[in-house]
Amino acid sequence: MGNITGVTRGGIEWVPAFIIDLNQGNCIGCGRCYKACPRDVFELVDREDMDAADEDLDDDDYYDDDDGFSDDTSMVMAIKNMMDCIGCEACSRVCPKKCMTHEPQAA
Repeated sequence: MGNITGVTRGGIEWVPAFIIDLNQGNCIGCGRCYKACPRDVFELVDREDMDAADEDLDDDDYYDDDDGFSDDTSMVMAIKNMMDCIGCEACSRVCPKKCMTHEPQAA
């Protein structure tokens, strides 16, 4: 079985890649993905409210300036509605930290 495909106005076939993950640990909360997304896929959330995969990290290590975080960086992006993604990957193209993971979907 193949992947879902699309066709451009010029008749060129392409394979959309839909968002499957957003690495909040790398996210700096800049909002570029939110602005670039033509759908309602993302939302800004408090960093403290996110479900961190590495809960055993202490705050000093997690918010260290070497990682690109500071104490005043309190918001990060989250996937609000994954099913609304159209697979254009605009969010990935504007993300300075490469936080998004996309994959084609089987037809």
